[in-house]
Amino acid sequence: MEEKESGGGEGGEGGFYRSAKRRRTEEEEEEAGARDLEEGEEKEEETGSAEEDAAGSGCNDSRSRRRKDSHLIPPSPVVHVRGLCDAVVEADLVEVLEKFGTICYVMMMPFKRQALVEFDSLESAERCVRSGGSEPVFIANQQAFFNFSTSQRITRPTNSDDPTSKNKVLLLSIQNPLYPISTDVLYTVCNPVGNVQRIVIFKRNGIQAMVEFQSVEDAQKAKMALNGADIYSGCCTLKIEYARPNRLNVVRNDTSSWDYTKPFLLHRDRAKGRQRQAILGEHPSNGYGPHCPLLPLPPNSRYRRSHEPVPELVSYKQLVPKTFSSTVPSGLLASSAVAMVSGLHPNKMNCSRLFNLFCLYGNVEKVKFMKSVPGTALVEMADEYAVDRAVTHLNGTKVFGKKLNVCVSRQQAVIPSQVFELADGSSSYQDFSLTRNNRFSSTHSHRNIIQPPTAVLHFYNAPPTLNQQQLLKFCSEHNAPAFTKYKVFDAKPSSKTLSGLLEFDCKTAAVEALIVLNHHQFRIAGSSNPFTIKLCFSTSTHL
Repeated sequence: MEEKESGGGEGGEGGFYRSAKRRRTEEEEEEAGARDLEEGEEKEEETGSAEEDAAGSGCNDSRSRRRKDSHLIPPSPVVHVRGLCDAVVEADLVEVLEKFGTICYVMMMPFKRQALVEFDSLESAERCVRSGGSEPVFIANQQAFFNFSTSQRITRPTNSDDPTSKNKVLLLSIQNPLYPISTDVLYTVCNPVGNVQRIVIFKRNGIQAMVEFQSVEDAQKAKMALNGADIYSGCCTLKIEYARPNRLNVVRNDTSSWDYTKPFLLHRDRAKGRQRQAILGEHPSNGYGPHCPLLPLPPNSRYRRSHEPVPELVSYKQLVPKTFSSTVPSGLLASSAVAMVSGLHPNKMNCSRLFNLFCLYGNVEKVKFMKSVPGTALVEMADEYAVDRAVTHLNGTKVFGKKLNVCVSRQQAVIPSQVFELADGSSSYQDFSLTRNNRFSSTHSHRNIIQPPTAVLHFYNAPPTLNQQQLLKFCSEHNAPAFTKYKVFDAKPSSKTLSGLLEFDCKTAAVEALIVLNHHQFRIAGSSNPFTIKLCFSTSTHL
């Protein structure tokens, strides 16, 4: 029987004591608060982007322009900070800027290398902007640049009227989560800074978690130490705010929720469970790449609690292969390896095209369109981590004039029931478990580029004789958007295939071209086997 789900996701994650309806309400409120913060970021970016040239230069002319531009925006207690390095966390900002006055709130924008800092008075903010305009101010050994924000106050998820209000529960948004995020991982990151009581993870529009500490002071220290930091190098970046609830209610201990004051909620071998290691290393072993150790916090770290022992190096445990999942205790299993996708164009999307897109984030097992809910499909993937990556990178993507809504499904598997014919004549159900186009099964799967959609596509495995005009004709024949720039990588003399980059007018055009053209076959004279061209999103932003 088909499920009937709405685009908002499920309410069964997190394990609260309250009813399912109430759980959804609380989580939706948290997400609404996070959306408010993102809107604040975008508003701030509009005013800050025009000054990036000034921020990138240390010359006197640029400094004069910044002083002149700072007067174009009315003074505000909120200061916009630009030019931060990747390694900056909230504590670095507070350490340098608190000499100008009391800081009420900090909002990090790690991927933009920016932040908003709210002072308790207009005079403090003016001192900060004036000082930054007259002499260099260095944060984490890199010069930063300051201007007044267009906002008079930073929006908080708590919507409290008290600008200094704090909470012992933090809302963590994990940005660019390329690797698994579980209660074990978050406990490992947060507990060395402050006493963690409870953790709840919910995975719908990306990955978010609420972490309850023993005291407000512990939560404040954790926010300062970890806000803007990467859990793993270059990914899984933490954006931290104070949450609305002041206590979390957990009914079970597993990978998505845990009450550390009630270990009896689920008995398991502690040697295989939570470890009290500290900050994490490069990346975990997820079955797709090599093992990598977790690294402890330095023993002299100012963020470590004085009584916290320094652990030895330990390794992230291997993920359980899907074929052996029946032997694993139910508390350690993934919540679901099925993603629900709505907002699909009824005439232009089918099972193969969904596979072409979702295979970039993990092996795709089955795809089924739902007859009772037009424009909606279920995608079963190899494990829940592949679903997490797909939700994070694809939710909200515009395809064929419609906006995709990707979330975790309540179903544990896709069942081929009520199969019907789609508008293009293809079947509403397709099994991809044996296809060779799944990219996470081979020994070279660790080379896969797990990347959010961009305007540049990387192509490979193309025929060595393929040229730009043939590719443009190929796009035209399949009604796919045409690329505007073309680049071929220098191939080794022994190479039998061609690879390169294709740049499109916009991200949406690139996504549509990938969906239509990925895995198409080229036949050339003198070759018995066809070439299956493969596409993925490039790390390059332009050619």
